[in-house]
Amino acid sequence: MELSADSRPIANPDLILREEFDDWAILFDPVAADAFGFNPVAVFIWKRLDGRHTLADILSELQAEVEEVPPDAAEHMHEFVNDLVKRGYVGFEMF
Repeated sequence: MELSADSRPIANPDLILREEFDDWAILFDPVAADAFGFNPVAVFIWKRLDGRHTLADILSELQAEVEEVPPDAAEHMHEFVNDLVKRGYVGFEMF
């Protein structure tokens, strides 16, 4: 599926997000025994991948919460979520 600002990605519920110090986290895939490090912005995005938030919603919330969001933040967020989709960490509900 091609990502757009209206996409409503859903985090794989089988994955475990373990929050560490300073808002960093580890995302663990128990099936593949694989781990993925998340910085605070990635954690912020991950927590909103619930199928209710669009990528545009998430970007708006990020801009409201964080000072100095770079102008190309939407592009970086799409790349990040696309990578999660490729890894099988994120999907989409089909209606």
